[in-house]
Amino acid sequence: MNVNKKMLALLIVVSLLVGAGGMYGSMALFGNDSKFVQNDTVSDLPKTKTKVNSDEEFAKLQKTYEIISSRYVEDVDREKLLEGAIQGMVKTLKDPYSVYMDEETASQFTQSLDSSFEGIGAEVSMVDGKVTIVAPFKDSPAEKAGLKPNDQIVTIDGKSVEGLDLYKAVLKIRGEKGSVVTLGVKRSGVNDVMPIKVTRDEIPIETVYSDIEKVNGKNIGVIEITSFSEKTGSDFKKQLTELEEKEIDGLVIDVRGNPGGYLEAVDSILRQIIPENKPFVQIEDRKGNKERYVSTLKEKKDYPIVGLIDKGSASASEILAAALQEAGSYDLVGEKSFGKGTVQQSIDLGDGSNIKLTLFKWLTPDGNWIHKKGVKPTYEVKQPEYFYTNPISIEKPLVYDMNNEQVKNAQVMLNGLGFQTGREDGYFDEKTQAAVTAFQRANSLSATGKIDQKTAGKMEAKVIDSIRNEKNDVQRKTAIELLAK
Repeated sequence: MNVNKKMLALLIVVSLLVGAGGMYGSMALFGNDSKFVQNDTVSDLPKTKTKVNSDEEFAKLQKTYEIISSRYVEDVDREKLLEGAIQGMVKTLKDPYSVYMDEETASQFTQSLDSSFEGIGAEVSMVDGKVTIVAPFKDSPAEKAGLKPNDQIVTIDGKSVEGLDLYKAVLKIRGEKGSVVTLGVKRSGVNDVMPIKVTRDEIPIETVYSDIEKVNGKNIGVIEITSFSEKTGSDFKKQLTELEEKEIDGLVIDVRGNPGGYLEAVDSILRQIIPENKPFVQIEDRKGNKERYVSTLKEKKDYPIVGLIDKGSASASEILAAALQEAGSYDLVGEKSFGKGTVQQSIDLGDGSNIKLTLFKWLTPDGNWIHKKGVKPTYEVKQPEYFYTNPISIEKPLVYDMNNEQVKNAQVMLNGLGFQTGREDGYFDEKTQAAVTAFQRANSLSATGKIDQKTAGKMEAKVIDSIRNEKNDVQRKTAIELLAK
């Protein structure tokens, strides 16, 4: 690989935001993989054939620069003027994945790759000008705090992110293990901005987990991939081999909540499971030229495969899902994926600053572009309603006769936990009060029938425990049952 490893990791991790210091998925998601993008400095880039008359094409820009720098009412930092011009050019693209990083910002990101893996464990992107959660990582502080795909971050520790580019926002969210960041979050279906406190922690680097479930006398292997890092491909191969040695009758590949990562990793995985009859991904340049990537695997596996996806499955995860569906003719279960179908490259500008620029599209085996559309599952399956509940924001206790969104959210939680309220319309009636009291008694809390911060916190913790219990995972159960018929 001739791409500088730190810069490659940087791309693949940028919007992983606050994830790990530099291992997981990114704003580029699968970024500048060396198989697709082999240049990483300006001097290495193919020379443009476009003729540029600097006297004519840049005269207005130069004149504006000279007027402002020499005649503006106050002294102006000329370097900032030039950087502002670069930022302005990039912003006119209206592409959330194309970003300019000045020397200081680029340096901070590069330095973070040498530090420990600490953060909140989520991947973000800029969507319609908003800093948006793509997916929290499994068991991460972000997941535990209740952050969900498509959450918009509008404030960080009480300060608006308006005007910040994604990199600046990421740097403000990152921090040392044990420190707390409060994110102001807007969520679809919720009117108010929700304050969500996240305690930063060390993010685990393991990305592949596997086990076997016995259903109807069949051994069904399950491999969960939480992101695509440098070792994901080799870890997948090792664990798949171990499952095959146990003679599995089917395989579930779970990329729910997987925000992406290194393309080499998904490339390696697909070469192990997709036969050579079709490309598993296609890369298209601005002129429409396509490069197709094909496996050398002669035949399909002798067992069926099902993929698991959701709205947090992005980029490299979507490459895998689309390849399973279109090149492998395998079923997908879950919910429509995120929809990220572009490829970025980081270009060094020679002074420590760089531009991360969208240079390619990636297409599915059949030539479909899933950007902003996502990959649709063969079987659409939603989780139980309480899986989608929001953190309860308690400014004052929720009590009898209240009627609001917070009460409705609590009712959904209580019903999901087995404490029946009889309604989910947001009205705190006597039956809701009885359900709250029963929950409090079952969890050694003061049985007041009121939802205060302590009760709300315990409810949220119990919901998270229930979500993590595989017995309640309807999507996983459906995938396994398809293979165990």
